[in-house]
Amino acid sequence: MTPPTPGRSVAPVVDVLTFGRSGVDVYPLQTGVGLEDVTSFGKFLGGTTANVAVAAARQGCSAATITGVGDDPFGRYVRRELVRLGVADDFVVTNHEFPTPVTFCEIFPPDDFPLYFYRWPTAPDLEVTPDDVPLAAVREAGVFWVSVSGLSKEPSRAAHHAALEARGRRSHTVLDLDWRPMFWASEAEATAQVQQVLGSVTVAVGNLEECRVAVGESDPERAADALLEAGVELAVVKQGPRGVLAKTHEERVVAEPVPVEVVNGLGAGDAFGGTLAAGLVAGRPLAQVIADANVAGAIVAGRLECSTAMPTTAEIAAAR
Repeated sequence: MTPPTPGRSVAPVVDVLTFGRSGVDVYPLQTGVGLEDVTSFGKFLGGTTANVAVAAARQGCSAATITGVGDDPFGRYVRRELVRLGVADDFVVTNHEFPTPVTFCEIFPPDDFPLYFYRWPTAPDLEVTPDDVPLAAVREAGVFWVSVSGLSKEPSRAAHHAALEARGRRSHTVLDLDWRPMFWASEAEATAQVQQVLGSVTVAVGNLEECRVAVGESDPERAADALLEAGVELAVVKQGPRGVLAKTHEERVVAEPVPVEVVNGLGAGDAFGGTLAAGLVAGRPLAQVIADANVAGAIVAGRLECSTAMPTTAEIAAAR
């Protein structure tokens, strides 16, 4: 591994700092057909935590991400796209052993979007070590956002624990429950790792399946309560076409579903996350934060790509 390029200015304290996956999304430009019949593709920045940082930047936040890329053309592309889309690349680590991952998808609207991850035997973002983590930036960020996927393998797991320890459970420290079964040896292992870090974060965000893996509950109310009992201050449960439930120990907010003609649902959660992070940084009322995040997710679900589809504040306001 190599550290960030010597002499490059270090990103100042940022509003939103994410830690986790980045890569290249290769999406078919034809929908409703399998990859074997697709004739053309688009190339986009990908990876959930990279996308969350982009979504926050589109909301006017300063943003950076901690991740790893390969020493290859796709790695250079990821760095360039991050910067072009408003995300500082100061904490992107170049790995000279493993290639930048590529992810393909198939698009069968409205609700079938198979993903094919090319991350073998591992990916540079899972090779980030504790020594690569910019602890001062982690401590000072307005929102520090991590994903459960980063706990699936060493040395990334140790790096995440080091970052969360340095963070000291400062508000707002967010865990995206992001359950990807292909990254884990077993569901039980994922549950155990999530349980270890829930007490180190102040916000947990996930859909019903992710909540089931995290705390054993898939009923929205019981899942939110179980997350609060595990130590978080804000539990956000995404219910797809049934909207969103958010709970603290004092407040309960429900955002109704936003009608949308779905084109590609894969980026909706990242748009939701980045907009949630932006709202938390701004200190907006919880009901507004959740409503805006819900609208942002719907907007991106109606678009083909993910990172470059993230809506602006004005677009969200116009869609309310």
